[in-house]
Amino acid sequence: MLTLDKIYHASKVLKDVIHPTTIVKASAIDTECELYLKPECLQLTGSFKLRGSGYKISQLTEEEKARGVIACSAGNHAQGVALAATKYGIKSLICLPDGAPISKVEATKGFGAEVCMVPGVYDDAYAEACRLRDEHNYTFIHPFDDENVIAGQGTIGLEIMNEMNDVDAVICAVGGGGLISGVACAIKHLNPEVKVYGVQAEGAPSMVTSLKNGEITALEKVGTIADGIQVKEPGQYTFEYVKQYVDDIVTVSDDEISTAILTLIEKQKMVAEGAGAAPVAAVMFNKLPVKGKKVVCVVSGGNIDVTILNRVIKRGLITAGRQQTLCIQLDDKPGQLLGVSKIIAEHGGNVISIHHERASEGEITDCILRIVLETKNFQHVKEISDSLTKAGFRLV
Repeated sequence: MLTLDKIYHASKVLKDVIHPTTIVKASAIDTECELYLKPECLQLTGSFKLRGSGYKISQLTEEEKARGVIACSAGNHAQGVALAATKYGIKSLICLPDGAPISKVEATKGFGAEVCMVPGVYDDAYAEACRLRDEHNYTFIHPFDDENVIAGQGTIGLEIMNEMNDVDAVICAVGGGGLISGVACAIKHLNPEVKVYGVQAEGAPSMVTSLKNGEITALEKVGTIADGIQVKEPGQYTFEYVKQYVDDIVTVSDDEISTAILTLIEKQKMVAEGAGAAPVAAVMFNKLPVKGKKVVCVVSGGNIDVTILNRVIKRGLITAGRQQTLCIQLDDKPGQLLGVSKIIAEHGGNVISIHHERASEGEITDCILRIVLETKNFQHVKEISDSLTKAGFRLV
């Protein structure tokens, strides 16, 4: 059984393994609550996962260590196992889904692990890791459904309560459920009045679906930019702990996650991956009853691939009304572009790109003007659009 004593023991063991992450006040993020961040994105390996894997590996017997360890991961657990195994002088083999970000794959190798790429998602990597475990007698380090791993993640809950004992709510991302199980267990034992909420991606709501069905339910497919919580099925232990300790779990869309990533970069100068930004997205888009409360969001990781980051930022700009494409049908005659440009400039819009093409439909003398703009918000977009329409331009 997971106990508070075990979590305290994990905290003691991990003092020589992890890097302390001090709570940061997120006053720059415009929400209706008093928002704070627990920046596990600044943890060694860039994720909270080092806590669980580090404690689990520290508790292995000498015989288990001698066999070498194997793990499966979307990337963050991989790095945690690799670093912890190397620290204790143990051989490690990590199975990763072939869609894992390149940065996570290379970082895992850099921490000393051998990597096996598996076609599919996390659950496919898990199946392959189990096969190799049985074939070669490796010691398996589960990414979430293990009580020592959960205890390691629970040290985050202890740290939050030690640093901010008047917190009203703590919000964690949920994939397999290891993080929120440990955090909720620690917090509810220390102060049952503190709310613990979970957040899943709309494209991978495995824990939400399982709770709704009253039993562990495996999803047929999952898909989200938050690869760290892209899990088809929660664990046996974690499902029970979530039922026991967690107050509610909600979902957020990829667009909402993208907006949260962008906001954290702009307002807090903090880089978060999709899973790390999901709790902030839930607060920003009013998914949880935390208005007027003192809230801590666990920013669980910052290992986002830079190639994906570019697309995420663009998606976040569009979702927040910061970038807009206007298509304007014009009479193909001199002076039309000047009229459009003048209206946009008067309203403070900034043109990023412009494309002019002869219309393939409609009047033969028409043309289409496609303009990509930098804007302040959706109200700003509406002001520009309304002014263009009032001046006689046709938006299509």
